[in-house]
Amino acid sequence: MRVKVNAARSFVLLPLSFCLLRSTLTLSAAAEQRGGSDEVAALLTRIGDRVEHYYARAQSVMCLETVRLQPMASDFVPAGRVRELVYELRVAWEPAPSGDVPPEPTVTRLIRTIDGRTPRAGDEPGCMDPKAVASEPLAMLLAGRRHQYAFSWGGTGRTDRRATVMLDYKTLASPVSEIKWRGECVSISPGQTQGRVWVDVASDDVVRLDERLVRIEDVPIPRELTRPGGPGWLTVERADSSIRYRPVIFHDPDETVMLPYSIETLTTIRGAAVPRRRETHLFSKYQRFLTDVRVVQGPAVPQ
Repeated sequence: MRVKVNAARSFVLLPLSFCLLRSTLTLSAAAEQRGGSDEVAALLTRIGDRVEHYYARAQSVMCLETVRLQPMASDFVPAGRVRELVYELRVAWEPAPSGDVPPEPTVTRLIRTIDGRTPRAGDEPGCMDPKAVASEPLAMLLAGRRHQYAFSWGGTGRTDRRATVMLDYKTLASPVSEIKWRGECVSISPGQTQGRVWVDVASDDVVRLDERLVRIEDVPIPRELTRPGGPGWLTVERADSSIRYRPVIFHDPDETVMLPYSIETLTTIRGAAVPRRRETHLFSKYQRFLTDVRVVQGPAVPQ
């Protein structure tokens, strides 16, 4: 996600924790109490197989993504103008030969409208707009990428009327945050995150993925972008994200695919001109491309 910095008209981009989540099979005492490491290992293997199947199918699926960027007041009431963007979205991924780590799955966006109008020639993406190419979150569960996160048993429950099992995760290492400035924009990938995955008991499909920062992050502002007497740091106090998946039914031939329905993020960044911001993504009008170039449109995602 992206936030305008209150320093010499500079900006900060704080992408959703869509950075490729990688995980490791390190089990906590909670997992041992639930049934031991073998049970959790087996669960992660099944989930990974389902995610690989998801990527294989998602490459032939496209949809519309509606993004709303809403500044928030100190009491988190909406304040200021909403920016709305509509994209055509697709997933790109190629499986690797056996034993190799596959390339990073990505989502690609093609802008369709900006605040209800067709983009004009020369329109530049806003500093807070989503990236045209971004990492895909479920890659954390692919075999070969489970080596940077620790999993622990989180319990069972119901999510969207489905029986689910929950796994908590947290980065094992303490990598330095990745910070890239581009003119007055900066991209920040937090070094440490933690979260929870909700998995459908019957199908092993992921139905929800939440992520948040492990700790507050300080980001130095370059001297040339710092106003006299202004702060020299941005402090990322909060970056919460929640992704929900729901089944989409296609016909001819019949197929049900668990696909993203919504993403919501909330950030608090001290030192930014817009210190609190909510970002929502809604996915609709799914279409499936078959090998004979037919296009099959799925129904609206059920509420």
